[in-house]
Amino acid sequence: MKGQMSAINRKGRKVEIDGYKFDSQREADFYSRYVKNCGLDFDVHPRFDLVKPFALESMKFRKVVYTPDFVVYDKTGNILHVYDVKNGFSVYDLDTGVQLRFKMFAEHYRFPVEVVVPRVHYFRTKIFGITKQHNEPIQKTNLNYTVGDLVD
Repeated sequence: MKGQMSAINRKGRKVEIDGYKFDSQREADFYSRYVKNCGLDFDVHPRFDLVKPFALESMKFRKVVYTPDFVVYDKTGNILHVYDVKNGFSVYDLDTGVQLRFKMFAEHYRFPVEVVVPRVHYFRTKIFGITKQHNEPIQKTNLNYTVGDLVD
């Protein structure tokens, strides 16, 4: 029970803006500052199936889904960014289950998840699970970049 409570407390309070319900004020701020007026199409909390439901002998297993905070599309409708807003980049902010979903999403949909940590005038972003890792997250002030720009 104690572990469950700490997970709930880390999420923050739900916030509603423009008819969207956000899991935290930090997520709502990222939407307001960067996504809302970026000039590109986007989805808020779309669901992606990672593993379909299956049966094993007499047991039924549920499907596994991943719901990123935002998916932003380029002018041709292709995915430009898949964002997951977090409080930080530490193991407390990104447990192994979350990182596994990021890897499963990247493998299945052939596109990486960007973890973003919003600040007042910028956001920091990083892709987890790749073999070529940056020492520090990259600082950005808008969505005008590609995930390729994050990797040296």
